[in-house]
Amino acid sequence: MDIPVAAPSEQQVYGLIPLWVNGNIVSRATLIVLLIMSLGSWFIIFTKVWDQRAMKKSAKIVEKSFWTADSIKEGVDRLPKGNDFRFIAEDGLRAASHHEGRLTDRIDLHEWITMALQRATDEVNGNLTNGLAFLATVGSTAPFVGLFGTVMGILNALIAIGVAGQASIDKVAGPVGEALIMTAIGLFVAVPAVMGYNWLLRRNKGLQDTIRNFSGDLHAYLVGGARVGGGGDAAAAGAQRK
Repeated sequence: MDIPVAAPSEQQVYGLIPLWVNGNIVSRATLIVLLIMSLGSWFIIFTKVWDQRAMKKSAKIVEKSFWTADSIKEGVDRLPKGNDFRFIAEDGLRAASHHEGRLTDRIDLHEWITMALQRATDEVNGNLTNGLAFLATVGSTAPFVGLFGTVMGILNALIAIGVAGQASIDKVAGPVGEALIMTAIGLFVAVPAVMGYNWLLRRNKGLQDTIRNFSGDLHAYLVGGARVGGGGDAAAAGAQRK
C-alpha cells in the first residue's frame, strides 16, 4: 500500500513564512508585537544578569578595600566611580558631614544619617528591579496576544470557507493550523519571560540583602564608630582617631 506523500508545495503551507505572507494586517501586527515582547524580554534578562554580576564583584571589592581603610573617606576613594556601594557611602558621609544647619539642627544625627542611607539604598534597590515589570507583563499577556491571533486567524479562515462554500478537511486544516501557530508563539514568548522574572527576582533578593547589610554597617560606623558585622575594628579605630 502506497503512502501518500505531500507535494513540495503542500509542505510549505504551514510555518512562519507562509503565515506572514498569507496573513492579513491583524496577524502580521500580532507577530510583530510578539517579536518585540520576545526581544525585549531577552534583552532585559541578559542586561540584568550582567548588572547582577557587576554588583557581586562590587560587594567583594567592598570587603577587600572599603572596610580595610583607615577612614570612611579613604574607603570611598578606594571604590571605583559609578559603584553602587560608593554611591551609598558618599550619601552617608555627606549626611554626617553636613548635619549642622538651620534645617537639620532639629533632627538627630542618627535620624539624619538613617534617612540619607535609606534614600540611597532604596534608589539602588529600585535600579535592581528595573525591567522586571516588563518581564512580568510579557509573561502574563503574551499567551493572550497569541490567542488573539489564533482567534482572528480561525475567524478569517471560517469566513473564507463560508464564502467559498467548501468545508472539506483539507480546506479547514491549513488555515486553522496556521492560526494555532500564534498560540504556540505566544507561549514561546511567555515561558522564558516568566522563568527569567522569577530567576532574576530570586537573585535580586540576595543582592538587596547585601546592600541593606552594607547600609546598616555603614550607619553603625558613622554613628558609633564600629561596624555591626565585625571585621572592621581596626578601620573603625582609625576612623575614630580621624
